[in-house]
Amino acid sequence: MFEPNNQNEDMTHIETDNRESMHKEEMQRSPKPKKPFKGKGFLSSVSAGIIGSVLTLTVLPHTDYYENLAQPSIEQPAGETAQAGNSADSDITPTTVSTGTGGDVANIVEDASQSIVGIVNYQQQRNGYAGDSQEGQGGTGSGVLFKKEGDSAYIITNNHVIEGASTIEVSLYDGEKTNAELIGADPLTDLAVLKIDGKYADNLLEVGDSGTLRAGEQVIAIGNPLGLDLSRTVTQGIVSAVDRTISVETSAGETELNVIQTDAAINPGNSGGALLNSKGELIGINSLKISNSGVEGLGFAIPSKDFMPIVNEIIETGKVERPYIGIGMTNLADVPRNYLGNLPEEVESGVVVASIDRTSAAAEAGIKEGDVITELNGQKVESPSDLRRLLYADLKVGDTIDLTIYRGAEEMTISLTLTSNAMVNG
Repeated sequence: MFEPNNQNEDMTHIETDNRESMHKEEMQRSPKPKKPFKGKGFLSSVSAGIIGSVLTLTVLPHTDYYENLAQPSIEQPAGETAQAGNSADSDITPTTVSTGTGGDVANIVEDASQSIVGIVNYQQQRNGYAGDSQEGQGGTGSGVLFKKEGDSAYIITNNHVIEGASTIEVSLYDGEKTNAELIGADPLTDLAVLKIDGKYADNLLEVGDSGTLRAGEQVIAIGNPLGLDLSRTVTQGIVSAVDRTISVETSAGETELNVIQTDAAINPGNSGGALLNSKGELIGINSLKISNSGVEGLGFAIPSKDFMPIVNEIIETGKVERPYIGIGMTNLADVPRNYLGNLPEEVESGVVVASIDRTSAAAEAGIKEGDVITELNGQKVESPSDLRRLLYADLKVGDTIDLTIYRGAEEMTISLTLTSNAMVNG
């Protein structure tokens, strides 16, 4: 069973000493201001939160996970939100039902709504001063039934919807409820796959090709905003843009997600719900929004061309394997220059090695804490997200890479062979 609290990638919390605890607020997509450096002991302080989880992402503090324990009435404001975010062809052939004719919104919604489920995240919670704990509702979200195989049916949702859950309850379109098994989750892409008994899955959504989307096309969002009392709420809009890249925080670190931007209303509780095209096909998983004062109609969904390869791998292996270096990092801009020896003034960007997994390829290759990485295979590295992007986009386990490193004033090239994050997480 996948442990949703495990940080099972390379480079997770990169600024544990000087990063505020994750926001639980309704807007979480604007750039974060730099935090002041805390002083002595920085590298050793950062190390504790990083080894064994290096190079992943931190749970996206997405806005779409409704976790107010008492469901509010319509008049009440939305509750707080919890934290939350390839293009290979899918080898999954889902069982599908007719979703109506293109452009017939009512028919599409009538059929597709039966494939949308509510998800309740139950967590162990401390009970007063007694020190004991009991299970309580930690939040609600949405999910999509998309595949049936044998006696089992599979649901796609967001990692931040189910993260930390001791029990996951699924609410079906007819009101029936059942417990779900977590097959696996990937904080880096904010995706998770659940399994329930196949007898509950008479209606499945067909997965479409998000790669054919164009700005201006009509889309439909279905989910459970503000909790299950408003389950299977339908909103309609257009594709505002395709292939947007936004920086997000996940439980495994900061990363960049490729997303579909839409003006269809996305609210807390919609996380994990469906974004449909005009044919009624699933082309996105609704995941986050921007809701600053004065900002409207900025919702984002993970496109099917990105989520299907991840979902396939989770179903097949229970996890997502990625290349692993074995370092924890922080941004060079966040470290006072006097902590970096005689680093040349012209080196203005890069990542500082804050910790090292002593059993990793990095340790074997001779990388040391305090080293500054400026290039990977000749490509410039300006931030931890740059290094993750270069590492995960085109490289695989077993590849040899060259890192350009400054150790004080000395520039050097260190070669190492990438291992698997699966070796770290067993």
